Amino acid sequence: MTALSAELAARVHGLFEFAAIGLGAALYRRARRRSGLPAMSARGTFALMAGLLIGAGLGNKLVFLIERPDLWLDFWRGGQALRLGQSLVGGLLGGLIGIEIAKALTRQPASTGDLMVLPLAWGIALGRLGCFLAGLHDDTYGLPSSLPWAVDLGDGRPRHPTALYEIGFVLGLAVLLARQRERLHLVPGLAFKVFLTAYLLWRLGIDTLKPVRVPYAGGLSGIQWVCLLALLAYLPFVVRAFTQLPKVRA
Repeated sequence: MTALSAELAARVHGLFEFAAIGLGAALYRRARRRSGLPAMSARGTFALMAGLLIGAGLGNKLVFLIERPDLWLDFWRGGQALRLGQSLVGGLLGGLIGIEIAKALTRQPASTGDLMVLPLAWGIALGRLGCFLAGLHDDTYGLPSSLPWAVDLGDGRPRHPTALYEIGFVLGLAVLLARQRERLHLVPGLAFKVFLTAYLLWRLGIDTLKPVRVPYAGGLSGIQWVCLLALLAYLPFVVRAFTQLPKVRA
C-alpha cells in the first residue's frame, strides 16, 4: 500500500468522515420516515437530536483526550499546538448520555435507539475505510503482524488491518441484528443496547492489536478503560431489557 502524505491523508480521512456522517443521517431519516415517526424538525424530536449531537461532540473530544493526555501535556508545556482528534467510542457514549438527558428534560420516555443501529453500522464502516486509507497518519492502525493478510501501510512493516477488521465486525453485527429484528423489537431499545454492548466489547478486544501510546492501569489504553467502565455501568440495563422479552414456548 502506498503511503499518503500527511496533508493528503488528512483530506482523505476528513472526506470519509463527512461521507459517513451524511450516509448515517440519510439512513436514519429514511428509517424514521418508514416507521411513521415525526420529522426530525418536530419540536420534541429536535430536542432529542440536539442532545444527541451535543453529547456526541463533547464525548468525542473528551474520550480522545483520555486516550491521548500526552497531547494536552505537550500543549501546556509550550510544545506543539493542541491536535484534537476524535474518538468513536466517545461519540457513541456521549450521544447516548446526551439523548437520555434530553429525553428526561422533555419527558419523552420512549426508546429512540433501534432506528440508529443500521445507520451507525454503515457510518462506522465508511468512516473506518477512511481510517484505513489514511494509513500511518491515523491512530487506528494495527501492530506489526506476520499474518498473510497483514498490510504494509508505508513503513515496510506489515500490520494488522484493524480498520478493515472493524468494517467486517460492524456490518456482520448489523446483519445478525437484522435477522433477529422481530424478536429484538419486542422490547424497544434492545437492538441498540445489543449493538452498543457488542461494539464496546469489540473495542476492548481489538484495541489490544493497536499501539498503546499512553498506557493506563493493566497496560490498557484510555479507550479500553472507558469501554470497560461503560460496560460495567450499561450491562445491568441490557440484562434488564432481555428479561422483558417474552419467553419462547416450544
